[in-house]
Amino acid sequence: MTSYDTTTRTTGTAPQITSALVTAATGKTGRRVTERLERLGVRVRAGSRSTTPSFDWDDPTTWGPALDGVDAAYLCYVPDLAVPGATETVTAFVDEAVRRGVGRLVLLSGRGEPEAQRAELAVQRPGLTWTVVRCGWFAQNFSEGFFLDAVLAGELALPVGDVREPWVDLDDVADVVVAALTEDGHAGRTYDVTGPRLLTFAETVAEIERAAGRPVAFRRCSVEELQADLRPYGDDLVELMTYLATEVLDGRNAHLGHGVRQALGREPRDVADYARSAAASGVWGAPAGDRS
Repeated sequence: MTSYDTTTRTTGTAPQITSALVTAATGKTGRRVTERLERLGVRVRAGSRSTTPSFDWDDPTTWGPALDGVDAAYLCYVPDLAVPGATETVTAFVDEAVRRGVGRLVLLSGRGEPEAQRAELAVQRPGLTWTVVRCGWFAQNFSEGFFLDAVLAGELALPVGDVREPWVDLDDVADVVVAALTEDGHAGRTYDVTGPRLLTFAETVAEIERAAGRPVAFRRCSVEELQADLRPYGDDLVELMTYLATEVLDGRNAHLGHGVRQALGREPRDVADYARSAAASGVWGAPAGDRS
């Protein structure tokens, strides 16, 4: 087993569920959760606007049909639990899940976000088997998210200084989610899922640069510059990143969590391992000086 093995730990027994709804199934976590559940033999209902039945967080009429006949659900609210109205939407969705007889829910939550923690209360109900998976910045934002263009351009600019973050690998997040969905022993738990090291953004970018073999720098910029850079991605991302950069990135998350060890019995993957794997996939292109 390598340090980047993505095999889900199982108990050696059949999963505790036979079917599950995975919301945001085409997203970064949803895709990984779906793949793992299917490998375990769980029937997955992928929840997205393009599936049948369709699922849309903004359209409550789609929730019931998506929940009918499933044992469990993975809740990944898009765009983020920090946005206005998220708590109310998640609460209404959980009400519907309970009415439809769905007995097990796993919620992806945000670390250090008071709004996200309010949304967590929506799943914490008597008689419901619930688990909260709380995490912060995803390492995969550099290869699958809004930092990818910055890496390819050679510079990431954010209005943050030397604040340290415990970057988490999405494969760890998915493994914890799937364990909570399919195994006993996770009910009523809130897992604080992080990587094994605290790194500044500059240090994290240096890891990306090293693995990618191409120049990538970090620069501290103004909030206004960040907003201008993100405008092509839409107002939702602009508002979310402004909130994260100006409020959440104040050092409140500069401590390690033990959710991976608690849920899976192993250590979390390091951002350096992620960076080497991402580089090997070719997502950042050929290294500088090797562009034949």
